[in-house]
Amino acid sequence: MDAIADNTRHLRRLTGVEVIAVVKANGYGHGAAASAVAALSGGATRLGVADIAEAVDLRRQGINAPIIAWLHQPGERFEAAAAEGIELGISSFDQLEAAGAVAGGDVAVHLKLETGLSRNGIAPGDWGRVFAEAARLERIGRIRIVGLFSHVSNTSPADDRAALARFEEGTRAAASAGIHPEIRHIAATAAAIDLPETRLDAVRIGIGLYGLSPFDDRSSAELGLRPAMTLRGAVAAVRRVPAGSGVSYGYDHRTNRDTTLALVPLGYADGIPRQASGRGPVVINGQRFTVAGRVAMDQFVVDVGDAHVAVGDEVVLFGDPTLGVPSATEWANAASTINYEIVARIGNRVPRSNS
Repeated sequence: MDAIADNTRHLRRLTGVEVIAVVKANGYGHGAAASAVAALSGGATRLGVADIAEAVDLRRQGINAPIIAWLHQPGERFEAAAAEGIELGISSFDQLEAAGAVAGGDVAVHLKLETGLSRNGIAPGDWGRVFAEAARLERIGRIRIVGLFSHVSNTSPADDRAALARFEEGTRAAASAGIHPEIRHIAATAAAIDLPETRLDAVRIGIGLYGLSPFDDRSSAELGLRPAMTLRGAVAAVRRVPAGSGVSYGYDHRTNRDTTLALVPLGYADGIPRQASGRGPVVINGQRFTVAGRVAMDQFVVDVGDAHVAVGDEVVLFGDPTLGVPSATEWANAASTINYEIVARIGNRVPRSNS
């Protein structure tokens, strides 16, 4: 949690604007409420989640800061969100109508503009109609337009600047309709760091909050960030086997010498990627080893050779690489994915310790 607070402070100083701390997907696997508290203590002023259920759960856990939820099911109604003071990301005319229909009115909304990702967001062809209705609903006290926002693709600086230009066009169209939001936000971690012009009034920090790099060519340390999650297990069994012994399902790994095998009770049901079978790195007693054979649902095996390993010894799968352990990015490379997925997929049966 100290790392999350420090990362928030660092990115707040770097960008010089409001930080919206993104704690969706259970805080990218770190625990949503604990991550929210840490980010707020580090200077974040708003929280971001994907859906209303995530936002309501934060309220139930005592989080009173502003929260924006931006992804809604078709036909979703917003009474529960409004009752909890949750700000709504609005991506269509239908969602705008639903927000304006909430009893009591005064629902806080952020209008999301489609600027090139081809996902959710108000399409440019609908801007005029939506802005006109949003301005009307605000005039009669049915909604409050807190923000305008969008997202960039991180494809290239040129693509992201093109998205920013489309967003600025949408901002001008909104202003012509009488919409003057408190904040405009389009940058997530990568753009917030690399493209200062995208910082606007606020940045939405997700992966950077948790100390992981969004870039292939720069590490967390190079960005001034500290990984917040260390994933640890413990050796559950040790056995000495002869050369030629098969290991785990399918015998993808056979020992090429007499060796020692250590069993670690973590598997793909816990979020350990099966795609990293035979490649995922671990550290036991200060020595680095690799997963031997297939990752199973609840366990995997490490071939430790002649190293002395005992039941109960700590196994570190990933953490802060400056401390000599593998990084989440190394596991991502082993599984042909991204570090976001590695931390976000850690399952609920893995205990969290917020130290």
